[in-house]
Amino acid sequence: MTDSLFIALAMVAGGMAGVLFFGGLWLTVRRLPTARHPALWMVGGTLLRFAVALATFFFIGRGHLDRLLACLAGFIIARLLVTRFTRPRTSEENPPCT
Repeated sequence: MTDSLFIALAMVAGGMAGVLFFGGLWLTVRRLPTARHPALWMVGGTLLRFAVALATFFFIGRGHLDRLLACLAGFIIARLLVTRFTRPRTSEENPPCT
């Protein structure tokens, strides 16, 4: 495989890790008000999200700075996408039905 394919795959892997990280953060925060043990959700969710993200960066990087940077770029792009799709809707975006 060519180097550009490895870089593209690294970016996709970083994007998937980012979606899991920031999507998991969103789900954890939404779950906290109704959770019986919110501290357990916070700690468990944080540990799981960081483990997935760090493992992804570790296995993708493995001595290749270009792949590591591509993975980071995918992670950041995923953050932008997840925050865009999970933000609360304003009343201007959802006008009342008449």
